[in-house]
Amino acid sequence: MNFSMFMPVDLKSGIGCVKENKSCFALGGHALLVTGRHAAKACGAQEDVIAVLDDLGIAHTVYDCIGENPLMSVCHAGGQKAHAVGADFVIGIGGGSAMDAAKAIAAYAANPTLSGEALMTANRENRSLPIILIPTTAGTGSEVNPYAVLTLDGQDKKWTFKDYEQAYAKYAFLDARYTASLSEKYTLSCALDAFAHCAESYLSPKGDALSRMFAGWGARILYAFIRDFKAGDPISLETREQLLYASCAGGIAINKTGTGFPHPLGYNITLMRSVPHGAACGAFYREYLTYNECGDAALCKALYDAIGADGEEIKTVIPEKADVRLTLDTDTIALFVSKVKGAGNYKNSPYVINEQEMTEIYTRLFGEDDA
Repeated sequence: MNFSMFMPVDLKSGIGCVKENKSCFALGGHALLVTGRHAAKACGAQEDVIAVLDDLGIAHTVYDCIGENPLMSVCHAGGQKAHAVGADFVIGIGGGSAMDAAKAIAAYAANPTLSGEALMTANRENRSLPIILIPTTAGTGSEVNPYAVLTLDGQDKKWTFKDYEQAYAKYAFLDARYTASLSEKYTLSCALDAFAHCAESYLSPKGDALSRMFAGWGARILYAFIRDFKAGDPISLETREQLLYASCAGGIAINKTGTGFPHPLGYNITLMRSVPHGAACGAFYREYLTYNECGDAALCKALYDAIGADGEEIKTVIPEKADVRLTLDTDTIALFVSKVKGAGNYKNSPYVINEQEMTEIYTRLFGEDDA
């Protein structure tokens, strides 16, 4: 049995792990904290990090401009800010948006003459600043992979910045308390996102025994939560911890494999119809699993066994819990397909859908009823 895995992040976990490992934050004399407007403060993570930095005598600047689907221009401005204040390292605190932005900001900060999309294509003269990542959602696994999904200004299009040498965090901290302020609905959407990472990694041709071990374990935990989720039921800290670890497992798995076609198809309805990313991925799961059964039925069966559920049940539960209700006309569907038809994710499945099949999927799910 052959397998390989490159995952250089030093991962710390458990309640209070930030303060218990404060020496990890001694990466320089000035830190740029990359956050959204509210979440990092509301969950207590920002307060804990600042307390550690103060104890160590490290100055800090907060850049709290990151919104959902972070814009490349906002990341560029963050890099300029980091350079201007003399930041030596970057700390991303938040969901996938803040953590992804931190990776881009660390690159821009070290290379202040780069602008815009040059980040994606140019050879950078200087190495990115060191990065620490602290997730406050159980959804993306961004803390353990080198991907940063950015939105191109004015284009309603996402682009993935990745750097297998410089975009990994030096340290990542998993403390489930930081996810406890999330609403039940948002927790569900995050779980759908993490489940998609696990399932799409498991079915990837790039997968191996090790990546599928992480993906299968994570998918089982996440699916059980999604299936049993009921609005109004409290979510215990123990459950949140399991979701956080399962999300991290998904991040480790896609570090090896990447994701499948629900991601690019879902980007359109996230960017242009404001559907949360996790729900947007989940909406495509009947189609995703059905097509891939035609490509490798045995591998799909292995995924279902790892999850501990029948394939038909999974095909029903995931889209139902995603609960995406849209109507798209023919022109909009054509536009959506044109925006994502060139994504690399399609080849990352046992069955590779073509452009016509992309159109058919959008039409089946969201097309106008001609009756």
